[in-house]
Amino acid sequence: MAGPGLLCCASRGASALLAIALLYAALGDVVRSEQQIPLSVVKLWASAFGGEIKSIAAKYSGSQLLQKKYKEYEKDVAIEEIDGLQLVKKLAKNMEEMFHKKSEAVRRLVEAAEEAHLKHEFDADLQYEYFNAVLINERDKDGNFLELGKEFILAPNDHFNNLPVNISLSDVQVPTNMYNKDPAIVNGVYWSESLNKVFVDNFDRDPSLIWQYFGSAKGFFRQYPGIKWEPDENGVIAFDCRNRKWYIQAATSPKDVVILVDVSGSMKGLRLTIAKQTVSSILDTLGDDDFFNIITYNEELHYVEPCLNGTLVQADRTNKEHFREHLDKLFAKGIGMLDIALNEAFNILSDFNHTGQGSICSQAIMLITDGAVDTYDTIFAKYNWPERKVRIFTYLIGREAAFADNLKWMACANKGFFTQISTLADVQENVMEYLHVLSRPKVIDQEHDVVWTEAYIDSTLADDQGLVLMTTVAMPVFSKQNETRSKGILLGVVGTDVPVKELLKTIPKYKAFSLGIHGYAFAITNNGYILTHPELRPLYEEGKKRRKPNYSSVDLSEVEWEDRDDVLRNAMVNRKTGKFSMEVKKTVDKGKRVLVMTNDYYYTDIKGTPFSLGVALSRGHGKYFFRGNVTIEEGLHDLEHPDVSLADEWSYCNTDLHPEHRHLSQLEAIKLYLKGKEPLLQCDKELIQEVLFDAVVSAPIEAYWTSLALNKSENSDKGVEVAFLGTRTGLSRINLFVGAEQLTNQDFLKAGDKENIFNADHFPLWYRRAAEQIPGSFVYSIPFSTGTVNKSNVVTASTSIQLLDERKSPVVAAVDSTVNCYLIDNNGFILVSEDYTQTGDFFGEVEGAVMHKLLTMGSFKRITLYDYQAMCRANKESSDGAHGLLDNLFLVEFNLCSWWHSDMTAKAQKLKQTLEPCDTEYPAFVSERTIKETTGNIACEDCSNVL
Repeated sequence: MAGPGLLCCASRGASALLAIALLYAALGDVVRSEQQIPLSVVKLWASAFGGEIKSIAAKYSGSQLLQKKYKEYEKDVAIEEIDGLQLVKKLAKNMEEMFHKKSEAVRRLVEAAEEAHLKHEFDADLQYEYFNAVLINERDKDGNFLELGKEFILAPNDHFNNLPVNISLSDVQVPTNMYNKDPAIVNGVYWSESLNKVFVDNFDRDPSLIWQYFGSAKGFFRQYPGIKWEPDENGVIAFDCRNRKWYIQAATSPKDVVILVDVSGSMKGLRLTIAKQTVSSILDTLGDDDFFNIITYNEELHYVEPCLNGTLVQADRTNKEHFREHLDKLFAKGIGMLDIALNEAFNILSDFNHTGQGSICSQAIMLITDGAVDTYDTIFAKYNWPERKVRIFTYLIGREAAFADNLKWMACANKGFFTQISTLADVQENVMEYLHVLSRPKVIDQEHDVVWTEAYIDSTLADDQGLVLMTTVAMPVFSKQNETRSKGILLGVVGTDVPVKELLKTIPKYKAFSLGIHGYAFAITNNGYILTHPELRPLYEEGKKRRKPNYSSVDLSEVEWEDRDDVLRNAMVNRKTGKFSMEVKKTVDKGKRVLVMTNDYYYTDIKGTPFSLGVALSRGHGKYFFRGNVTIEEGLHDLEHPDVSLADEWSYCNTDLHPEHRHLSQLEAIKLYLKGKEPLLQCDKELIQEVLFDAVVSAPIEAYWTSLALNKSENSDKGVEVAFLGTRTGLSRINLFVGAEQLTNQDFLKAGDKENIFNADHFPLWYRRAAEQIPGSFVYSIPFSTGTVNKSNVVTASTSIQLLDERKSPVVAAVDSTVNCYLIDNNGFILVSEDYTQTGDFFGEVEGAVMHKLLTMGSFKRITLYDYQAMCRANKESSDGAHGLLDNLFLVEFNLCSWWHSDMTAKAQKLKQTLEPCDTEYPAFVSERTIKETTGNIACEDCSNVL
């Protein structure tokens, strides 16, 4: 059923209808150990206690008043069922339009760059003072600006996270290993200066654009808006745009590559070191759409990874890092038999191509050697001529040129490229040459393909919420000069970054009547990697905001892990449109709690991109939405109440389009929009209408809470501190029953309390948990501290208000004798204990035997969860990879190990450890909605417990 609003109140020492009250005694040798309290008495206590806490919660939340008000408006409400397929198609269309807008900005840059180069005539003696991004505003000891370091005006800009930028001009970064005034660079910088006008025009057309840039094939990088680049502590800027994924993907087509490395005796010493670095640099140029393998040869063939004989693997980060580790184990000896290696490489490429896997587009053999005694034309005639489908790239290692002619012939006869690498400093620049060759077919055919990268982190735009996740749209720039057109000259690549949060603005998560409380939208790439998903966690170690090693290649199957057969993933990768359903276990509250529900998934492709979009809707209330109807005057009046706030991360109005609106909160923007004072504001009329409805219906709660607060001194309920309300539209009301300085938890409901406020990713925790309970019942919990110890002792109670559902819930309780008392919530965490230090602990860690009894009698159910994005601590001293999780690893993000193995965890923590990615399995617990009663003895060390 539709769920228009939820109410919550927080108080110290309270509990919930769905919590389990436990009173239990540890009995030793004392005489009273044989005294037992009748079960009927314990049931009476539970009933009285449950009734009292329900009465307090209902009174201070005002839930009955709000339920009544919604019932009064029921006749004005239209309830509709969500059409999932139509919804996902609509959202995909919105995304497509946004992507197209970004692509058009890039296309205008391509046209301007190619036109500027066409009109430019190369001048080897050209002298041109450009703005060098490293040298701008730098002065010498006499106070004069350095050469290429003229004055460049920079001003903080809120659209760029208050970084000092110049929104009128771009500037140019040149890699440290390149000469700033090289004629090729100076000429390229000169003609590309014409892009400034287009950069500014694009930004005027679409103020949501951020970085725009041109990466030159010569190595320089023109960036708008202009910004100051700072070298590292060694005075080096290692950034080379030609190594970036957006550049490589735009410049070349997907490719299958076999890398052959000579490890004969003549390759000993520095040559082998250079060869390893060459292989590593080639791997840097391969992306997720490419496939590869590495074979070494002397008298015999040796696959660098023996488990992958005769095939190719995807060039994702994990595979490339795995092969790099094996490169360190290479050593040189024997005689090089290149003919055997070439035969093997051609056979692999042919067989792999016939499987229908791989890239299909281009195939290449990279030969890294210090010489070849033959041209091996018989092998090429057998496998590669006359079509020459496989290009041969030869890298001569060392200063000697005795065998250079043979290697040049091999490359030229097979549409490849030859280069000689004499030192480690030569490696990167020489490796990059092959990209220009592979780009020639695209250049000659003028294929301006638009490419999109997977999600990655841009640390330059880190905001108060952490590092920013991006995707890049890029296009190649070709020479159109007649004398070079037939040769296929790549000038470079233009691109612009698109924050993932911009994509989310096209997905109305904030329209709860579209996606529901637990609903969400997500997008993946053609490789199945997540572009955006609420369960994607690219960072770890809260506060430090460190990137996980494989954060950009998290597969959909790793977050939607219940789909064991990858039905959903494969359908989306294959760009199909359809529906899929499954039971899911969604964790909340830092993974300590779990919600079990059935999700319906709807998916389709996003035209003009390599992405597919999915929408998940939970069964039940998640399949319905309702529309209310009130006048603007009524709603605007109630929005003016001081206790009203809106979710600032939701986009009721687009405040980014015009600079004069960027300082507005969403609530301020809505008021101006409704009053007609800002005609340029673009707002969501449908969503705002629902906000007005919720504001009107919930308005009486303010007077109700005020009355309670005024009379509170006469009441005995001194533990209640704050009451708060949230609705499906992100509208919140809050009332304090104590002074702000007296609040036990000063962070609760503040901007930094991400779990308990409406944000771009999800509804508040208390909202989501209440929505899954029986209407009319309260669910209580203690917020988990981010620190090692939770001492807040504040209990949060929440209940849902739903239309057309009159069900009530009984008190659920289990109790026993009189010495100690525990009150635990529906996930097994302690709400109340005589020992305050146990508050918030998992009950099984305190009383494992009793928790085990509750599991066996069916009061709780154990649920197994998996996390494929976890970071674990590994013991450095341990070399045995077969140890179990609790022997040498413990979970960092979900430090909830099985209660019975706490000794192993403690032992692991004492050892020297490092963080590394890991796959983890861990338990969660959920109470069953039935009344359970039992008595009995539970054995423990030197004692006997009576339950």
